[in-house]
Amino acid sequence: MEFQGKVAVITGAASGIGRETALILGQRGATVVLADIQEEAGQKTLRELQSQNIRAEFITNDVTRLDQIHALFATAIAHYAQVDILVNCAGIARRTPVPEITPEEWDLVFSINLKSAFFCSQAALNHMCARQYGKIVSIASASGKSGGVAVGAHYSASKAGIICMTKSLALYAAPYRINVNSVCPGPIATPMTEVWGDAVNTAFAEMVPFKRYGTPGEVAEAIAFLASDRSQYITGETLDVNGGLIMD
Repeated sequence: MEFQGKVAVITGAASGIGRETALILGQRGATVVLADIQEEAGQKTLRELQSQNIRAEFITNDVTRLDQIHALFATAIAHYAQVDILVNCAGIARRTPVPEITPEEWDLVFSINLKSAFFCSQAALNHMCARQYGKIVSIASASGKSGGVAVGAHYSASKAGIICMTKSLALYAAPYRINVNSVCPGPIATPMTEVWGDAVNTAFAEMVPFKRYGTPGEVAEAIAFLASDRSQYITGETLDVNGGLIMD
């Protein structure tokens, strides 16, 4: 129960990596605030947590809107008096070829994947700095290091931004004893990758030394480590969870 007494806000918590992270943190004692634009899936995840006697609530939230980000953290603090952990999981993946990416699609991908992570982190830091404690973990991607193989250039660029943003926030937050890190998944079996189809997923899995996709739970375990006090001397780091796809 290493997260006993801790409050975690998780964006993109309705499914995939966000859902698994909510389950793991909750099973280990955290109070979990689930945030997602997908209300039906979010309520389903909430019921799953509550069936395990995990203290949790779901807030329908559009992370592209600053007013909703502020409302999310105001609600969490009003209900639980603190936010100890932020996990930025909200994201979308688009596979649009370079010649076909429009300015509107570029802005949408960046707004959800990168802009929201910054402004959620900003809102969390406004609270965490006063308490001199906090853990922020954001989801990057192997494509943010290598460029996109099965995803678009805008997705890869947004995830590269997560990696560099993490370092900037870590430098800012270090005097307040706040850890800011990111996790860099390779190919993971989630609803996001299911839509790629069997041919793409099979070919991509063959590129991985372990010859398989990772699971959301395997990524969530890495997030849980970085969100815990076991990682208190780690900050500004990007932890690869990719089956050996990228070794750096």
